[in-house]
Amino acid sequence: MAKRISMIDLFAGCGGMTSGFVAAKGYKPVMAVEWDLHAAATYAANFGESHMRWGDIAEIKNHEIPQADVIIGGPPCQGFSNLGTRDVNDPRNTLWKEYIRFVRHARPKVFVIENVDRFLKSSEFALLQAEVGNGGLLEGYQLTHGHLMAADYGAPQRRKRTIVIGSRIGRIPLPEPTHGQGNPIGLKSWRTVRDAFSGKTLADKPSTTSLPDSKATFFGKNVPGTFKSEDLHIGRTPTDLSLLRYAHIPPGGGRFNLPEELLPNCWKKKATGTTDVMGRMQWNEPSLTIRTEFYKPEKGQYLHPQWEHGPDGYRVDRPITHREAALLQTFPDSFQWCGTKIQIAKQIGNAVPPVLAEAIARQIKPYLV
Repeated sequence: MAKRISMIDLFAGCGGMTSGFVAAKGYKPVMAVEWDLHAAATYAANFGESHMRWGDIAEIKNHEIPQADVIIGGPPCQGFSNLGTRDVNDPRNTLWKEYIRFVRHARPKVFVIENVDRFLKSSEFALLQAEVGNGGLLEGYQLTHGHLMAADYGAPQRRKRTIVIGSRIGRIPLPEPTHGQGNPIGLKSWRTVRDAFSGKTLADKPSTTSLPDSKATFFGKNVPGTFKSEDLHIGRTPTDLSLLRYAHIPPGGGRFNLPEELLPNCWKKKATGTTDVMGRMQWNEPSLTIRTEFYKPEKGQYLHPQWEHGPDGYRVDRPITHREAALLQTFPDSFQWCGTKIQIAKQIGNAVPPVLAEAIARQIKPYLV
């Protein structure tokens, strides 16, 4: 039997990164850490409860950290995210130091850090680079880093992320793209929103606005769940004004397509910027980045792509559902979920697309076996 590659997932969320590594075959999770109860419960529902540590990573003692071949994870990034304060003193930005503590005690052959694209320009990344130098906490590791576009690896989504691969068994390059825009030579074409939704049962008008009434127990706590992927196809109840606005937005359009009388005052005063808000997806393109509030069209390009010209053209005037967002993130149909609607939306939006994680896992696997 082939050697199993042991792995630890830090700041694991609902398990998007673990999902991709498990799909790459040969990887065995031996520990995962997540502070959010509902995300940890979702992880446990899919990959097992025994190795998931729900709680503060700082409270895990050094002697409790197991040896592992690989450590993966994305320390919270809101402090220097484009959507955050970019405050270098944000305590969430110090959690990368906990990541380093785990690397020092687990002694993995390889570690992988995933973060927002701005991470490469942050003070945290500069400090990380310093630690692989002589006398540093990560001396002996070589770093490879860069920006990866999820669409280049099979996700139907334009999501650009920083990936850092640290290795003490020789430099490991980032994976080469498998997909490209248009008709690239030697590559598959980018997957589209149509590709993501094709073959799925996705009613244009969801039959409910609520998750099923069920509870599950993880870590001795009751949480909503577990929910099947199909349970996540839930709608909302937009106001009449919202529906009027939605109807004016063509595929690829946004707030600038609204007539003056339908513009809220805040948009009337802001003639430039925030171009994707109140936007509609396009069937034959990948989506833009799926964030945690994808169910609010005023937050981004989250309207359903179906829109035909003319007064009789067929339109689906609603934001995408949780189920559709999970498909755009490439979660498998078999994935199970725990939490409220808002909590699950956060899990979906914060996750690493599993197919991107799988591409990274396949890239490093030959160096480990």
